Amino acid sequence: MGRENQTWLREFILLGLSSDWQTEVSLFVLFLAMYLVTVVGKFLIILLIRLDSRLHTPMYFFLSVLSFVDICYTNSTVPQMLIHFLTAWKSISFHSCVFQLHISLAMGSAEFFLLGAMAYDRYVAVCHPLHYTIIMHGGLCSGLAAGCMVAGFTNSLMQTIIIFQLPLCRNVVNHFACEMLAVLRLTCVNIFFNKVMVAISGFLVIMLPCFLVLFSYGRIVAAILCIRSAQGRCKAFGTCASHLIVVSMCFGTAIFTYMRPSTGSTAEQEKMVALFYAVVTPMLNPLIYSLRNKEVMSALQKVLGKFSV
Repeated sequence: MGRENQTWLREFILLGLSSDWQTEVSLFVLFLAMYLVTVVGKFLIILLIRLDSRLHTPMYFFLSVLSFVDICYTNSTVPQMLIHFLTAWKSISFHSCVFQLHISLAMGSAEFFLLGAMAYDRYVAVCHPLHYTIIMHGGLCSGLAAGCMVAGFTNSLMQTIIIFQLPLCRNVVNHFACEMLAVLRLTCVNIFFNKVMVAISGFLVIMLPCFLVLFSYGRIVAAILCIRSAQGRCKAFGTCASHLIVVSMCFGTAIFTYMRPSTGSTAEQEKMVALFYAVVTPMLNPLIYSLRNKEVMSALQKVLGKFSV
């Protein structure tokens, strides 16, 4: 039944954010600027970490991987959304929709695992500083990053296969991209099993890393409060503050979208939260990390100094 229904579903129509032409032009300008800030900021962070030897540490290694994941996630949805702002027929082919959902879900899942790994890195740095270089060696960092990517793609592959095996009776998606919950609304069968799978996936991909982050920072705060020097406490808190801000934004939007009861939010609410997660959060990440980090700003000044000579 599922395969028969897919034969005529050659494309999906995305409703997007607005049907008013002037509003869409304004949104195009706004989100194009945000997209450029996001991509340039992420590439700049990766470049600085690669060029400055002082940034060749586990924390910045994970930050560069996170920046790469954010670039992939943003490019999976935003360029198409920008094109659709300027076109009357907002369509996407069936296979492009499958690919978009798979990549965005994989990158989003990998990001949660990476944030958990970064929290563990900060825990070791603050709570076990004398053993930090021994524990967080290159092999472990590479293994954690690879494991995060594999876990993200595995979760995405399973969810994508399960979703697109369902019979889809409609092809109009009330979203600006092929998002998992939006596509599930197109089915004409009972999706209780899929809702259970989304809940299980959400617990494994969102809540477990979130618990790891909370545990790590609980131990970090306890260790920082034991530092006698006020200057030392401020420095330790400053090291972790930017990560906590990013974590709060990422986990907050994901928990609101995927871990609430199905009757607790509407399609329009989910669309707005997804927009925040897809556009706003990736744009703010490099600004938060760079403006609050003296080492990154120093590396930027060093690079700019070389070009100005």
